[in-house]
Amino acid sequence: MDRIQAVRLFIRVVDLGSFSKAAADMGMGQPSATKLVAQLEQQLGSRLLHRSTHGVTPTEIGALYYEKCKLIAHHVEEAETVASLLQSQVQGGLRISTSVAFGRRVLVPLVMRFMQLNPKLQIELNFEDRYVNLVEQGIDVAVRMGRLADSTLGARYLGVNPWVLVAAPAYLERRGMPLSPADLAAHDALIYSTVQGDARWHFIGADGQALPVPVKGPLRSNNLSALLAAARGGMGVAALPWYVAYESVNSGVVRPLLGDWALPSQEIHAVYPSPRLVPAKVSGFVAWLQGQFGEAWWTDQK
Repeated sequence: MDRIQAVRLFIRVVDLGSFSKAAADMGMGQPSATKLVAQLEQQLGSRLLHRSTHGVTPTEIGALYYEKCKLIAHHVEEAETVASLLQSQVQGGLRISTSVAFGRRVLVPLVMRFMQLNPKLQIELNFEDRYVNLVEQGIDVAVRMGRLADSTLGARYLGVNPWVLVAAPAYLERRGMPLSPADLAAHDALIYSTVQGDARWHFIGADGQALPVPVKGPLRSNNLSALLAAARGGMGVAALPWYVAYESVNSGVVRPLLGDWALPSQEIHAVYPSPRLVPAKVSGFVAWLQGQFGEAWWTDQK
């Protein structure tokens, strides 16, 4: 039995409420469709459909199975799309732009893997922490953090970039462990000036309520690696993206703080000059990137 075909058929039977209509929709005979769904029920050991002269409706188990099947079918279609794109002629020059820290820590290894899949590509990587004009700079794809402003650019959502509050064990032994955001008033903050330029850290509690907290400290920088180095050196408390802090947290050099509170996450998008007539090298790269930022993606970065 072709499980994927059976799942797709089951979805159409529920959607259309008829074996005959679902079979015609999928280009097969009704007896074959009936047999395929029966085999699916036998393999699962559960009745999925109520059959009557008035039509076909899902059982309670069938309704739950239907929702899961729709997700499976969606992921299969995405996988088939990516496979199709990667089989097309992805070649030529591809200019990519992103921020310095994200580029060095995350995008470089991803680009290397994509180049191995597409040996006819020539990649040019540009790292800048300021936004660049894609058209003026001749950029094919930019990977950007945060919400996108309305524009004529093409864009695809890739995932989320979560942040974490960290400090070194030696600093916490010396200054104490903050138990709530309000406790940060008595601590040295290491401030990322690009995002936290107003010297306020914004926390979200378990109840979903936002809590802005003013902070101050001995170091401000627009460079995340500099702030991580300062945190590792015991100079204070830093708010960092998980992809920057993960290795240091995992090795115990710094510890995550205020686990009951969350810092706002940023959206990650791939942006390109126009949503129309997108070159295969761009659509292929973007489609491939969409599969790289799943749950806890930052733990896979080298």
